[in-house]
Parts: sequence; structure tokens; C-alpha cells
Amino acid sequence: MLAYRHAFHAGNHADVLKHLVLAEVLRYMGEKDKAYTVVDTHAGAGGYALDGRYAQKNAEHLGGIAALYHRKDLPEPLQKYVELVRDFNAGGALEQYPGSPAIARMLMREQDRLRCYELHPTDQRILEAYLADRPNSQVRNSDGFAGLRAELPPPSRRGVVLIDPPYEIKTDYAKVIGALREALERFPDGTIALWYPQLQMLESAQLLQRLKAVGESSAKKGWLHVRLTVAQPDERGFGMLGSGMFVINPPYVLHDKLAECLPLLVDVLGQYDDANYLLEQQTV
Repeated sequence: MLAYRHAFHAGNHADVLKHLVLAEVLRYMGEKDKAYTVVDTHAGAGGYALDGRYAQKNAEHLGGIAALYHRKDLPEPLQKYVELVRDFNAGGALEQYPGSPAIARMLMREQDRLRCYELHPTDQRILEAYLADRPNSQVRNSDGFAGLRAELPPPSRRGVVLIDPPYEIKTDYAKVIGALREALERFPDGTIALWYPQLQMLESAQLLQRLKAVGESSAKKGWLHVRLTVAQPDERGFGMLGSGMFVINPPYVLHDKLAECLPLLVDVLGQYDDANYLLEQQTV
């Protein structure tokens, strides 16, 4: 949806969870010499100014990365994620937040392929300029859901797909399930990480069960689901309560890495007394 700009939400609690998971997946992929491909279906601009007018509208980063940035008691996976954000800020004050393409760029090697899709023309141009000097990178101003058909399977048969649409239109929920099924048909060994918002609406409530059904029927190495609930709905029943990541064919180390981090994330990012997390997996 062209009206959507991720800059409004950059660095919030959902970005913390999403990018913590993405960073751990990519670290694991980089342990083998063989090259791999990352396909980012809704890539955004690559980086966001936290003092800009979009980010400052609701200052959502204050309840996300800003609450972690200066802490000295973080578990190792969370500490490494925060260090990536510090590197994006040249080690200084928190002024910029890296999007998923920037997280990928910082962790990928030159031989690894990065394929990004972004429909918003302004964000696409910003991202293209950011990645212009990185080898083996392409940025397309086109639909990431449709783009998976051309990208999978990747040449090396090693790859990660990140799917995180804005879900501002209800059809995104059906598109996510369709994209997941098609990706697994084309690339059954691939790691597919899918982000979703936790909302009080039927489509959001049904999505997780639909994801599990796809995972249980098609995932060769099982699935992992993590959800971080930080807020209550407003008086009208609206608002994002939290978010989740559903990972098909996850690295075997991912469960334990996240288990180290989630209690602290609930304590630090939770906005009410009953903030909580869920971590579950199915192995094959």
C-alpha cells in the first residue's frame, strides 16, 4: 500500500523482535562458507531518521530500541542486535534506525545475494542508493509477493525469505498465506521468516493457525513461533498489542537464543503488568 511508510514505526517493539530474529537467522547462515540469498519482500527505505517528522509523530522507538540502547545487562543475542544499531549510528547517539536491508547488509558477506522489493517509489529510491555500492544486490520497485516466483529457488539452494507486509489492507493476510505456500513449493529447504502484528481483529487472530497449518504440512525442518505482547487495546479495542515472527525451517539454535532474550524484553518493553511472550516450535 503506497500510503504506508515504515518510518512512522521505525525502531518500535515490533522492529526489535523482527530484527533480533532476522539477525540470529543471518548469523547462522553465515557460519557456512557457501553463499546464500536473502529476499526481502517489503524492504522499506533501509534506514530511518529517528528525529525526522515521520518517526517523531508517535516516537514509537522510545518504547523499542531506545529502551535497550544504553543497557549493559542484555543477553548476548540482544546485545549483538543492539551493537548492529550502534554501528549504524557510527557508535554514537541513537539518531538512525536500520531497516531489515541494513541489518542484512551488515551481516552478509560479499558473495551473498540480497534481493529487495519495495513498492513505495521514494523508499525504493532511497534503498537503491543505500545498496548501490554493495555487490550482488538488487532493489526492485515491484510487488514482493509476486517477486518470489522469480527469486526461488536461489542459485546456491541456500536462502532466507523475509515477509513483512504492513497488513493495512485485509487482503495482505491471504497474500501472506499464498506467498508462504508458493515459496515452500519452490524452495522447501528455505528459511522463511514471516512477521505479523498482534491485533484484535479476526484476520489477525486466524493468521497464526493458518501459518501453523502450512508449516505442519510443508516445512521440512519444522517451524518456530515467537510472539511479544506489550500493550493493551485502547478504549475502542484498537491498537497493536504486540507482534510475532513465524519461522519456517528455523536454525536449530534459534529457540534457545530467543529464550535468553524474551524475559528481559517483556520487562523492558512491556507497557502493562500482564505483558508476556510466547515461544513455541515444532520439530521434524
